[in-house]
Amino acid sequence: MPFLLALLLFLLGLVLPSPSLASAADPHLEVRGITVSTPTWGYEWGTDSMDRTLDALVETGANWVAIHPYARIHDDGQVSWRPIDPDDPPEWLARPIAAAHARGLKVMIKPHLAYWGSGFSWRGEIDFDDPAARTRFFTSYSNWIEAVARATKDADAFVVGTELDRLVGEEQAWRALIVRVRRVNRGHLTYAANWDGYQRVPFWDALDAIGVQAYFPLLPAGRTPTEERLRAAWQPICAELRRFSALTGKPVVFTELGYDASPHAAVEPWKSGTGAEQVQRDALRVALEVVQAEPSVRGAFLWKWFPGELQRGDFRMSRPDVRAVVRERWK
Repeated sequence: MPFLLALLLFLLGLVLPSPSLASAADPHLEVRGITVSTPTWGYEWGTDSMDRTLDALVETGANWVAIHPYARIHDDGQVSWRPIDPDDPPEWLARPIAAAHARGLKVMIKPHLAYWGSGFSWRGEIDFDDPAARTRFFTSYSNWIEAVARATKDADAFVVGTELDRLVGEEQAWRALIVRVRRVNRGHLTYAANWDGYQRVPFWDALDAIGVQAYFPLLPAGRTPTEERLRAAWQPICAELRRFSALTGKPVVFTELGYDASPHAAVEPWKSGTGAEQVQRDALRVALEVVQAEPSVRGAFLWKWFPGELQRGDFRMSRPDVRAVVRERWK
């Protein structure tokens, strides 16, 4: 009997999911993340200001932090970036990972393409009719992503692409890139699809989670965004996420979730605005409640915070009243 029991346990171990992904004993199973952005190219992530920000994030109840290294996209498809030695990572990549781990935080690396100065109005518009430009893009983009992945190999999660939804049809190029990243980075992998494009990504099976930039429109223009209406608006969204998660066998992670203090935050959550702090708080409170209640959604990375900031920029999570909403749900 002991032998048969041991054999059964061994066989179960072959088929059950990895504890790091599926065990309730993992304190990071519920992702409570905040993205620390940057007003420049990212050097702030390697400064004392970042250390102070990480302390503030811990106080909110966060257990994950994300940073987003930049490269620049050019109209001809070329991707250019600040030189990185993967074998001797720069301080702005190495220090935040070590500092976050020292505080019990896990880290997600989420590379972004800087499109300003190009002919593209945002990352979701990046596409190339010229086959040579498309080839140039995937060659240079893949080289950049691999370099960042190697330099941040100690991170806990890595995003292979952010909002490049017009290019996801190049399935083989993405699958080849995912293989390259897995060879050099130990973290769980995902892709950050825009809210209206996550079902069109054909390579979720090669990744560990379905990443969604969760700027779902919730209400039509002119309708007062009460908490009851916001909760009701989330229900069909969650039902579709649940269906798609079951179809793919992958959990969902909101790679971005946020609202600015805009009167239209529930209508076009991706847009900046001012003068409607209550709308921002209500939308965020309801979204966090929904995320924690929806079993298919592992959690969310809130957008955003700046290193060392008190109150600065749009979508700021650092404002005291917004922090209070986050702490209310997370602590």
